[in-house]
Amino acid sequence: MKKVFYLNTCDTCRKILSQFDLKDWELREIKKEPVTSEELEAMYKKTKSYEALFSKKSTQIKLRGLDVKTLQEKDFKDLLLDHYTFLKRPVFITDKEIFIGNDKNNVEALREFFGVEEL
Repeated sequence: MKKVFYLNTCDTCRKILSQFDLKDWELREIKKEPVTSEELEAMYKKTKSYEALFSKKSTQIKLRGLDVKTLQEKDFKDLLLDHYTFLKRPVFITDKEIFIGNDKNNVEALREFFGVEEL
């Protein structure tokens, strides 16, 4: 299994995806085709945390009046399944590894994984 979960309207996602050869990867645009509970469980098995998959920058947090500090793992899971913007993105997942989000360390790990030099 090699999948990438991303948002097409996110410039950062598009910039990261453009750096890699993804011809053998399944690309999933999460607004058109949201993450299923089975896929979320597969991600959870690799991270052991729904919070690690949760984007604390989602505009839905403010819109819903959520206090992220009070959320429990079940809350993170429910929110991730409820709205696509709660997923930290992009998410690259293989049978053995998972790369979550766009922070510098994650992007460097992806470059290493793909054997790509920094641009």
